[in-house]
Amino acid sequence: MKEKVMDAILVAGTGPTGLAAALALARVGRSVVVAGPLPAADDRRTTALMRPALAFLEGLGLAEDLRDVAAPLASMRIVDATSRLIRSPAVTFRAAEIGEEFFGLNIPNLELNAALARKVRQEKNIVWKEETVANWRPAADQVEAQLSGGTILRAALAVAADGRNSPARQAAGITTRRRELQQSAMVLNFTHSRHHGFTSTEFHTEHGPCTQVPLPGGFRSSLVWVTRPSEAEELMALDEAALSQRLEERQQSFLGKVTIEPGRQLFPLASVLPMRFGAQRIALVGEAAHVFPPITAQGLNLGLRDVMDLVEVVRSNPEDPGSTSALTQYDARRRPDVTARSGAVNFINATLLSDMLPAQLLRGAGLGLLESLPILRGFFMREGMSPGSGFAALLPRLARRA
Repeated sequence: MKEKVMDAILVAGTGPTGLAAALALARVGRSVVVAGPLPAADDRRTTALMRPALAFLEGLGLAEDLRDVAAPLASMRIVDATSRLIRSPAVTFRAAEIGEEFFGLNIPNLELNAALARKVRQEKNIVWKEETVANWRPAADQVEAQLSGGTILRAALAVAADGRNSPARQAAGITTRRRELQQSAMVLNFTHSRHHGFTSTEFHTEHGPCTQVPLPGGFRSSLVWVTRPSEAEELMALDEAALSQRLEERQQSFLGKVTIEPGRQLFPLASVLPMRFGAQRIALVGEAAHVFPPITAQGLNLGLRDVMDLVEVVRSNPEDPGSTSALTQYDARRRPDVTARSGAVNFINATLLSDMLPAQLLRGAGLGLLESLPILRGFFMREGMSPGSGFAALLPRLARRA
């Protein structure tokens, strides 16, 4: 039997961005239908959420759910682990430098997804259909989605949170600039004999960053190891003892003896940027709106900012949140942030991978300035947490000096 839902906003996708979008839209009084299966129960990844993203989730009632399962990020360090002629100085960013206790929290995806799913289940304004969208039919006055079980949903606005290969984005006719990177990311958790000090360390190698991020307790961390696909496959094939030794060597034994925990995942990397962030009554959020390498902890933070801006656009267009003018507003709000963040991450990745001397000089000079100039370091720390906050803190200083 086919069901037609006329007044609700449709959210396609049940990852953290989609569930957060459904919850946030429901909290501002909109009826929401979520389409998608229960979150995956085998996701080994963790997500480092910065303070603005945490404040947003706390506003949705998730503070208690996340507090006990997350580890604070008090410091973030970049170490040049290449063997090139020109090597960059190590740079450490400390939250205390900008008056913060920590930059954010590192949260296991399983815990984050479970907490969001519980809140969505409890929200009276949300109906969850545990089916994927099999077919999209955008039209001038509404968007129609046929679910895999035959149910038809109609809405004035659909939120595409359906991933980097988003079928909703394709149905809306939104083209992308896409580049498959010659890199893969291996994800796992590991224990270590030395306390991590709530510091995340990024070892930059010739083929990508090997990033350790603290987990609760002090002696466990998560890992995202980005390298060439061939080396990633080789690492995945190692037994736990051999991989533990390889990781300890890669990280220069700074955490002491390393022991890999069971369960590894491998993800091919790509860079994807859409030409528009909304069209044909479909708004893009999360990886449907931007994909780039896992550097500087921007992915889900950017996705939650998509949701925040979309909620404001829906508030401003209560009669027709999927209209052309509403989606134009949404595009204007998201374009500067997404373009700047994805451009910065891709630039950092490109200079890291490049064997050209000018690129190495440029990267070394940039990191050298960050290490030696506290005012510049503070600017980048604030901007990394919240766009515009670095400029807001810097301008009063410059005014006082003038």
